[in-house]
Amino acid sequence: MRGNNKFRRKEKPEFDQKLLDLARVTRVVKGGRRFRFRATLIIGNRKGRVGVGVAKGTDVAGAIQKAFDKAKKNMIEIDISSGTISCDILQKLGGAKVLLKPASKGRGIIAGGAVRAVMDLAGIKDIVSKSLGSSNKLNVARATMEALKQLKTRE
Repeated sequence: MRGNNKFRRKEKPEFDQKLLDLARVTRVVKGGRRFRFRATLIIGNRKGRVGVGVAKGTDVAGAIQKAFDKAKKNMIEIDISSGTISCDILQKLGGAKVLLKPASKGRGIIAGGAVRAVMDLAGIKDIVSKSLGSSNKLNVARATMEALKQLKTRE
């Protein structure tokens, strides 16, 4: 029974993913409304690589797959050897402001929603953050990514 897939080991995916937001968006046309789905996805390997992707599709699975591909293209790499970031960062993007501060070992990820998801999938263990301004998940996630890029260029 070689064709039986019941006992085959499933390979572990290269990146973990978290669906941050799934929205149904509409476009009004002559015949009525056309519905599409917009997926916001964060992917990371918990070892310093993380990316955010946003895509639309006619069905949920298609939108998520497109968002995964875009997140893979927009990945950044950060140094997580100390388990936290090296310095304070305040980053503004659109209406969202994100403040990131290093934390002592064992403190954990003290952050809300989108920032927590990005930090967790990046592999950062200890950090304190505050999201100021906009509460839009997508803009907060993008501002967090920009903050991590700043960290990468300062060192």
